[in-house]
Amino acid sequence: MNKVVIDTHVFVSSFFGGIPRKIIDLWKNGKITLCLSQAIIEEYIDVLIRLGIDNSEINDLIKLFAENYFSIFTAKTPKISVVKDDPDDNKFIECAVALDCKIIISGDKHLRSLKKYIDIKILSPREFIDNMM
Repeated sequence: MNKVVIDTHVFVSSFFGGIPRKIIDLWKNGKITLCLSQAIIEEYIDVLIRLGIDNSEINDLIKLFAENYFSIFTAKTPKISVVKDDPDDNKFIECAVALDCKIIISGDKHLRSLKKYIDIKILSPREFIDNMM
């Protein structure tokens, strides 16, 4: 099963449909394993709250994370500083490295411009879906 890190933009966009929702459905159906860190979960929740997503949906999501629902969690990540234009995006690479994950799914231009970090591919949602099918 593919382990993936999903950036916040893709994760939050899944609430509105399209390819991001297909990716989250792959996770919910056990086709991919979601790699998470505390920093990533906090950002997901913060953005969902700011967008006004219903609290019950956010609570359901937290429950899925807490139950390790097709996900793995790292409590400790290495300090990596490769995304110079948006250092906050380094958390996705740090999580991938910590959990030996080979794919980051991102719509973020700063992450996407890297294309790859060591042996970790940074794919757009479309590239990921095209490679999965």
